[in-house]
Amino acid sequence: MADTKREIERKYESDESGLPDLTGVAGVAAVIDKGVAQLDATYYDTVDERLAASSLTLRRRTGGSDAGWHLKFPVGPGIRDEIQAPLSDELPRTLAGLVRSRVRDTELVPVVRLRSDRDVRDLVDADGRVLAEVSVDAVLAERLSGDGGTAQWTEIEVELADGVDPVFLDKVEKRLKKAGVRPSSSASKLQRALAETAPKKKRGQKTRVVRAPVTAGDHVLDYIRAQRDAIVELDPAVRRDVYDSVHRMRVATRRMRSAFKSYAKVLDRAVTDPIGEELKWLAGELGVDRDQEVLTERLTAAIDELPRTLLSGPVRTRLRTWSKARSGGSRRRLVNVLDGTRYLELLGTVDALVAGPPLLEAAGGQPETVIGKAVRKDFSRVSGLVEQALGLEPGHERDLALHEARKLAKRTRYSAESAVPALGDPAAGLVKSMKNLQNLLGDHQDSVMTREALRELARQAHAAGEPSFTYGLLYGREERRAAEDEAELPGLWAEIRSRAGSWTYGGPSRSR
Repeated sequence: MADTKREIERKYESDESGLPDLTGVAGVAAVIDKGVAQLDATYYDTVDERLAASSLTLRRRTGGSDAGWHLKFPVGPGIRDEIQAPLSDELPRTLAGLVRSRVRDTELVPVVRLRSDRDVRDLVDADGRVLAEVSVDAVLAERLSGDGGTAQWTEIEVELADGVDPVFLDKVEKRLKKAGVRPSSSASKLQRALAETAPKKKRGQKTRVVRAPVTAGDHVLDYIRAQRDAIVELDPAVRRDVYDSVHRMRVATRRMRSAFKSYAKVLDRAVTDPIGEELKWLAGELGVDRDQEVLTERLTAAIDELPRTLLSGPVRTRLRTWSKARSGGSRRRLVNVLDGTRYLELLGTVDALVAGPPLLEAAGGQPETVIGKAVRKDFSRVSGLVEQALGLEPGHERDLALHEARKLAKRTRYSAESAVPALGDPAAGLVKSMKNLQNLLGDHQDSVMTREALRELARQAHAAGEPSFTYGLLYGREERRAAEDEAELPGLWAEIRSRAGSWTYGGPSRSR
């Protein structure tokens, strides 16, 4: 079993003078000495330090009040989520899963051992509430792999107590700076240990400089690389059931797959099409319950808006029963997918594509020309479908045409997104336009799906001898909502066409 804790802390350099007097910090009534703890932590990583490269730390620590396994994810400057698991000889499966997207099949090995004498003090207010824990850590670091060495230093660490306003850390820092204490140059003990105990031949090596994108291929690969990184980074959040993580990961798969289609003149489709099919599979697995959840939320909100006098029969119970019966998966099922060979092979295949891209001749072309042409082609296809839908009578055929237009609007939005670094404001404007179109057509499609669900609910209610009045009422409201969307579409489309004229008649000029 693992627990999650939000850690908000700041680190400072320390000399032999130790901890300055903090009784003058605003809000602090007393500084309570909690004694000295001996901590012994072994940090694990791959030989090529993949976790450290992502600012993740995985350790097994004894001593102190929280002995056990700790995995820390960066959230922001000085903020990390710490996943804790009980002390054991082997890495707990829960934590192993959370690093799998980065580690893959590579072995985790001990890389650094940190032994610290931690002199702890609590800062408390007048009511005895702990505001922060302040410690002076005397650290001995030992490299456990390669031919690295050892390092020693002393640092001050200030960790905010749960529920305390982070502004309090500013007050403590002001006092520390007044006493001559400087913020640490390292974000974590592990980061400093790796730097100071690295083999001598690696110390002082220059960081690889990332070349700015120049060609069309550079820009497309940057976009694909960003989606690959998003999938890898969101993997632990999906496993932890973090809000919106499944949706965001699903969007990253769609963006990459869309880029393969839009930039078929840049990347060889003989290579990207099979990857696209695997991305479609992953998106499907991620969406097993997502679409049902969205539909249920829409129906629940619609029911909540009705006066009680219009709720005829056990409507809420019927909705819960129906929704549960249609749910096709669970978080455990999704975690099994992420642990599976097929998913890990997909990640490896994308890595290989990024490392050795199957570039075509157009990849070496000017971004404004190659990328602009691809986006214009996507926009032209959207334009054709919207015009076709507007020419149809309301009904099933128009619904299908609008649904196809929505999918292409999404694809055009993604291709325009990828074009922003190369084309600037014109591409950014098209992103906004396509988002507005996508939202309108998305609401229309949601209405179509909601009406289908209401018909099914009404049939089930009738078969069970329950009133079906409320479902009919909600159906009528959804029908009106779809009609309003359709009535809004011509005006929105005319506005989009007016703004996006350059995407139809030649290439847009780049501006910022």
